[in-house]
Order: sequence, then structure tokens, then C-alpha cells
Amino acid sequence: MRLRSLLFVPGDRPERFEKALASGTDAVILDLEDSVAPANKPKARDSVRTFVQRHAAEPALLIRTNPLASPEFEHDLAVLSGLQPFALMLPKAEGAASVRQLASALASALPILPIATETPSAIFEIGSYRDVSDSLCGLTWGAEDLPAAIGATTARRTDGRYTPPYELARSLTLFGAHAAAVPAIDTVYPDFGDLNGLRAYAGRARRDGFSGMMAIHPSQVETINHAFTPDASEIAWAEKVAAAFAAQPDAGVIQVDGRMLDLPHLKLAHRILASAGRQAN
Repeated sequence: MRLRSLLFVPGDRPERFEKALASGTDAVILDLEDSVAPANKPKARDSVRTFVQRHAAEPALLIRTNPLASPEFEHDLAVLSGLQPFALMLPKAEGAASVRQLASALASALPILPIATETPSAIFEIGSYRDVSDSLCGLTWGAEDLPAAIGATTARRTDGRYTPPYELARSLTLFGAHAAAVPAIDTVYPDFGDLNGLRAYAGRARRDGFSGMMAIHPSQVETINHAFTPDASEIAWAEKVAAAFAAQPDAGVIQVDGRMLDLPHLKLAHRILASAGRQAN
């Protein structure tokens, strides 16, 4: 399953659930955590449970639970009993230990998508996700909870780019995901009215090695999907490179269109073809 775009929907807004599914997003995240006020969490759980039961065959539903240490988590577990969404998103995750704790609390195995950077301690555990890679469907990060946890006034510069501490958190998540051999999912772009800014952000994310990103509004989905989908010229290049290496299986270096290419280029070609849903010949 491709995870280019993952659209958040507050769990207490059931009138938005169907619209989210129809938005073209690769996955919908039904949120029980930050977007739901404490008084509305029981309603959110009931709405999410009803919707997931009704869409049992839908492959694109994730549920974001409350954090493991939260008293709300036990209530989430009771509601999740018997449900089979595509995956669970785990906020405030702190490495492999958190993944193991969640997996052991579930009645049946479900893939887990941890948010890897929301506490100071979490930063030092990002490398451990490779030890539980079989339990993961990806790895993502957030730029809101961590600055609040350490008393920072913002995670961003005046031009919207991240300050160095949060660039570090983003980079560690990217490398942690690839070390675990799971998709690296970039965080949300909060200004949903700024599609040009989103386009630039998503382009940088794909350039850096992310395979998708999260969204907070349906209007962002098309831009995100486009950014993380190889275009015709990229696919043609990847097919040419893959075919050239296949024709010379013993070669470590080949020439394509006047350029000398080696095995890292072949890996990139295979990655492009995989993200386009194609296989190398």
C-alpha cells in the first residue's frame, strides 16, 4: 500500500469521515488524540468504532490513539477491541519499547506508525525502531509537541523553515525509518491555505528521501500525492537504468546517456519504479 498522503480527521467529527475517504488520500487517520477535546473523547471513540466497523474492507484507515501513558489510552484499547483498521498511529512514542508495549496490549497484531519525536527522550530512541521493524508500517515525526515540551517558542524560522533542533529531529526520523526499512513519512504543513508553500515543502521532503507526508485538510491531498508520485521522465530514466544494469549483470559501473552510473543509481531507479507501482525488468 502506498502512503504518499495521510489525512487527519478529528474523531469527534464523523460528518467528515466519508469526505476524507473520498478526498483521494492514500490513508485517513481517525484521530482520538490532540484534535479531540477531553470532553469529546467518548463521542470520538464511538464514532470511530462505528465507522471502522462499517468500513471493515477499507484498506486505508488508521486510528491515532492517545499516548501510552495517558489514562485515555485504556479507554482507547477497549474501543479498539475487535477492530481491524489498516494500522494504529502511536503518539509520544519513545522507540522500540513503546512499540512493543502497544503491540503487547493489542488483542490482535496491527501495524504501527509511531510519531517518533514528540518528547525529548524520544529523540535518543529513534535508532531502536529497526529492532521492531516487523511491527511498523512507517515512521513519522511532529514539530509541535517537542518545542512545547522543552519550552521553545517555535520550531520554525520566520520563513517557515525549521530551526536547527527540529531539522535534526526530522533528519533522525528520516534515517531511522530507512534503517528500519519502512516508509519515512514527513509531518504536516500547517498552513492549509498555502498550496504553493506546501508544494515546495513536499518537494523538499521527497528530494530528501521521504516517501509521503501527513495532511490536515483535504485541499492538501492532491498536491501531496503529486509531489510523491514520479513523473513520466523519472520513470523513463529509472526503466532505462534498470534495463541497462539487467543487460550487464556483472557490471558495477555502466554508461547511460553519457553518464557513468553505479549501484547507488540502480537502487534509486528501483525505488522510483516501486513508488510508481512498477517492477524493474
